[in-house]
Amino acid sequence: MNHKDGDGTVVVGVDGSEPSRKALEWALEYAELKGAPLLAVQAWQVPFSSGADGMVLSAAEYAATARRDLEKTVDEFALERPGVRIAMLAVEGNSGKALVDRSEHASLLVVGNRGHGALVGAIIGSVGKYCVTHAHCPVVVVRGAE
Repeated sequence: MNHKDGDGTVVVGVDGSEPSRKALEWALEYAELKGAPLLAVQAWQVPFSSGADGMVLSAAEYAATARRDLEKTVDEFALERPGVRIAMLAVEGNSGKALVDRSEHASLLVVGNRGHGALVGAIIGSVGKYCVTHAHCPVVVVRGAE
């Protein structure tokens, strides 16, 4: 873990869920306070389907939908923080890996917690746990509503 080479960017995972919206809000406020740029990342995957019984979107359609969803979510919160330079990235792949990959040059990675229950993995959630254990920079896990 070598985050001293980070470029100051705050990376935040966004998937439209309430926990990720809280993480985005927190990350924007933090980025504003630090004068740091923010990178909002939404990972997407084409769901596995073993049959042709339903309409299946192409990878390009999934990518376009993920990008639109990301822009819509970020735009909701960005208006309150006009001084923050925001970049957005919708990327195909596993959410945890996508965020950890982007953490390599970041100063901070922010994720929302989705977990429920008494075990550490359940409290943080699988993506949060993966990020906490593999990220190249410090990680903040923002708690969602209880």
